[in-house]
Amino acid sequence: MSTVTEGMDTERLWGATVLALLVALVGGALAFPERVYYGFVWHYFWGPVVADAKSAQCAVYADGSVRFLYDAAACRAAAEPVAYPGYTLVSEVGYALTMLLALIGVVFLLRRLDVGRDRGLFYALFPFMLFGGALRVVEDAFDGMAPGEAAVSFPWNTLIISPVIYFTMFGLTLAALLASVWLRNADATDSYYYPLAGVGTALLAITVGYLTVLAFTTDDVAFHPQITVVVLIGATLVTWLTWEAVERYAPEVNRGTERMGLVVIWAHAVDGVANVVGIDWASELGLPADLVPKHPVNRALIGVGEQFPDPVVDLVGTAWPFLVVKIVAAVLVVWVFDEQIFEESPRYAILLLVAIVAVGLGPGTRDMLRATFGI
Repeated sequence: MSTVTEGMDTERLWGATVLALLVALVGGALAFPERVYYGFVWHYFWGPVVADAKSAQCAVYADGSVRFLYDAAACRAAAEPVAYPGYTLVSEVGYALTMLLALIGVVFLLRRLDVGRDRGLFYALFPFMLFGGALRVVEDAFDGMAPGEAAVSFPWNTLIISPVIYFTMFGLTLAALLASVWLRNADATDSYYYPLAGVGTALLAITVGYLTVLAFTTDDVAFHPQITVVVLIGATLVTWLTWEAVERYAPEVNRGTERMGLVVIWAHAVDGVANVVGIDWASELGLPADLVPKHPVNRALIGVGEQFPDPVVDLVGTAWPFLVVKIVAAVLVVWVFDEQIFEESPRYAILLLVAIVAVGLGPGTRDMLRATFGI
């Protein structure tokens, strides 16, 4: 009885925390729109999304109105606040905290549904992690199309632009999970894992299929399958070498996650290798130009790579420090998730690993498919 009471108390605490944050944010935006909304919410969060949706270089707020600028020099000359497509350190911290609150809420939901204590949920959600990255590429494909040609236009395209796409994916995944649990409870299937994985796989196949159709029916999307082949082979090779090193020299690192640790490392290897291939070697593999990084951490690590002598840069490029950091971080995550964490809070551990895989595999899949389809 005490355990049930403690569980209800933690749910109430979580709900009160979320409500207090919403009241503070909404109340502050209404009471001080210039400082709270335009100076913080719009500047770091919503403005970059809208600028991206409009394919603008930036969005500028001044004198009570928002303007979209399509010239980089004009953006640099504009007075603050200026919102650029992509992420900032402020927005990344905000999204990380939001994700943490959301994960706690999902743990409470899974507990009420009586699911998620075993590792099957982790593997069943794997196709959704790939689907999220592929769905984001669909919006990238629309950017180069003339007005009226894109299947989804503003403002609906904001639903599949980062970071709003994470909320869209959360809703789709939650709906698929609830439907799968309902099918299990109705004795239509022995396990909710299979319909859940099936929905994710179907959505992924439809999305990649749609991109392939665009590649052969429009001039704005190309098809370079060698990019996907190189990224997947490279990521798998990096994962295998890392896994073998861990198993041989530090097997205690992976006693908690077991095979899930392999997926974690592979997901972040895909992200790292996709960045190396897209930023340093895309033109050598047939694309008109190399890709440009959007994340501030990625740009900073590329700056580190640029400091090496020209022979090193010519041989391995400049994006390799990002790959190294991703692999080291993935191994550290696997090490942190020991047996005790899974024994004390299996649902939270599994969901947190799902999120960790998603933040690597989602962007990695996007970068890989962007290059594959020449977007």
